[in-house]
Amino acid sequence: MITVLSILAAGLAIPALFASSYLLGLTLLSIASRVPQLSSRKLRFDVIVPAHNEATLIAKVVTNLLRIDWPRENFRVVVVADNCNDATASLARAAGAEVLERQHDTLRGKGYALEYAFRASQQLARADAVVVIDADSEVSTNLLAACAARIQSGAHAVQVHYGVLDPHSSWRTRLMCIAMTAFHKLRSRGRERLRLSCGLRGNGWCVTHALLQRVPYQSFSLAEDIEYGIELGLAGYRVHYADEAYVDAEMVSDTQAAATQRRRWEHGRLQLISSKTLVLLKAAYRQRNAVCLDLALDLMVLPLSYVALNVAALTACAVLLAVGGAYQWLWPSALCVAALLLYVLRGWQLSGMGAIGLFDLARAPFFVLWKVILMLKPRESEWIRTKRRAQ
Repeated sequence: MITVLSILAAGLAIPALFASSYLLGLTLLSIASRVPQLSSRKLRFDVIVPAHNEATLIAKVVTNLLRIDWPRENFRVVVVADNCNDATASLARAAGAEVLERQHDTLRGKGYALEYAFRASQQLARADAVVVIDADSEVSTNLLAACAARIQSGAHAVQVHYGVLDPHSSWRTRLMCIAMTAFHKLRSRGRERLRLSCGLRGNGWCVTHALLQRVPYQSFSLAEDIEYGIELGLAGYRVHYADEAYVDAEMVSDTQAAATQRRRWEHGRLQLISSKTLVLLKAAYRQRNAVCLDLALDLMVLPLSYVALNVAALTACAVLLAVGGAYQWLWPSALCVAALLLYVLRGWQLSGMGAIGLFDLARAPFFVLWKVILMLKPRESEWIRTKRRAQ
């Protein structure tokens, strides 16, 4: 029995130590980097909002974007009304946006809408860069200033902080806020300090037209943002992190809608793990490219729920072995637990959720179980729009 448990513990320890060490390293580096200074306000932007039947939200996001602190003649808000059968287009125009309307029977989803908008922006040749904002979002007024400062410093791709618009809607959204802060802010700060790529997170990202010409946008998977960020890394470009600006998006608290949203995210990521990990590792080796290596490591670190289950299983094996007199597995187990605790607590600290967020962390095991159940369901092959709270 001891031999069987020892073999099992060894199998569990390898991925647990790998993931925990990686997360611990980023945690220890999660201090904000120096913010570059803005030298001028002449860069021109197209702020693109992909929207599919977003009549309930589109006017609000357009109004919010038009309040960005940037010369009004140097940016446009462009809504892509993609396969809409409601009043999204007319309401967006009334709110002050320029509207592109797209209809296609088979090529459906955010990736296709973005490719259409980027191509239209390039053909018009009025902007130096494009920024992607989801329709359920609010942005900080310094969004374009933060992107411009990075571009003027040599960046071609920028990701601002991606946060939660409604963190106090439920205990689930508070946990999601802590998890997203750890995933976006903590990890991105660490990567920025190492001059690695923080990746694209689907909302609040910016790329220059010069980069789009060199690396055309052709990402149409369920995780199109991560996919394009990987393509940029393979082409030799890193995504810079703008910590001082943010985009906050609605995180649904309805159980069914949250399940749809989370399942789409996780399944899209798993598809990329199988298709891109080896490609990135080969590029990292052949090009001696640290950005590609880190992008591969990031894919190889499974969602935190799985890492937590892995560490819990290792800990259970270590305790059983210790009862039988084999204490050596307690050390790797303790190291993994300590690393995850530091990671989660740092995410909680950066999230600003306070005491109630710390209390909600006690419910994290139920959140982990919920996510695992979602992952066991059949994978989705096409984009499904998440139901909004207002609907």
